[in-house]
Amino acid sequence: MIKKIARNTAIILIPAAAAVAAFLPWENLPLSLLIGGMLGILNIRALSWSIEGIIGTSSVTMKMLFFSQFRFVMLALIVVLLAYLRLVTIFGIMAGFSVVFSQVLFVGMRNAGTTEKNS
Repeated sequence: MIKKIARNTAIILIPAAAAVAAFLPWENLPLSLLIGGMLGILNIRALSWSIEGIIGTSSVTMKMLFFSQFRFVMLALIVVLLAYLRLVTIFGIMAGFSVVFSQVLFVGMRNAGTTEKNS
């Protein structure tokens, strides 16, 4: 399912970044869209890995709790560092995250619909 999310996100973000670069004067916005999408996909992959670890055990381990907090801190540090260096715009990062989030919802609802039909 994550591969579908990543593929759909790329299909949306790459043309969107090209269109933004062609029509809007914001210099870093296209790169920000792509970086936001990439960070969103990486975050979803890490979240999936954490959930698979929790499902496989009877209790939540300290390793999983640490990784969850570490993932959040690293994501925040990367975004703050990129914004501080003025390599990206916050609007672009948030737009990239939003595309990934919407794809998680759409792909999840599609899979939920096919699961219910097969039951």
